[in-house]
Amino acid sequence: MSNEEKEELRNENNETEASEQAEPEEAEGAPAEEDAFDEKDEHSREMEEMQNKLLRLQADYDNFRRRTKQEKEAAAKYKSQKLADSLLPALDNFERALMMEPESEEAKNLLQGMQMVYRQLEEALQSEHINVMETVGQPFDPHKHEAVMQVETDEYDSNIIVEELQKGYMLHDKVIRPAMVKVNA
Repeated sequence: MSNEEKEELRNENNETEASEQAEPEEAEGAPAEEDAFDEKDEHSREMEEMQNKLLRLQADYDNFRRRTKQEKEAAAKYKSQKLADSLLPALDNFERALMMEPESEEAKNLLQGMQMVYRQLEEALQSEHINVMETVGQPFDPHKHEAVMQVETDEYDSNIIVEELQKGYMLHDKVIRPAMVKVNA
């Protein structure tokens, strides 16, 4: 074999070796690219899941804040109820005392003083949005009234309140004590 032929064989061998080495690199490169795409997809899915979790947490937090605000507003709105529950029986007794007829001048003066105190108590309750319900002549409402008697009269239509036996009170829009009433049958 001549030197030229030997050299050609070497070149061919080198080319074959080079191509054999290149093929494994290409073969190894394809899975590496697939792994990179799989990792990218996995990271994208994880990122999307995290964003969804974040959105849900933000919505939950917003709902919590809204609920807490509503509860605070309701607590502030109805803060006077406990005080009213304690004062209303005393106010009822005050009203009964004011119905008494004074027999002496001293009793009249005492009655006038009691009337002034009673008006101040009513004003204090009104300043806290505790108001007396209007009942006589109104239709009976089981949410606001407690019927303790039924009467028959031509003066009122059926199911209309004819007499109030005990005042009912409301705090804003909430009944804190139903009125005891007589209802026309």
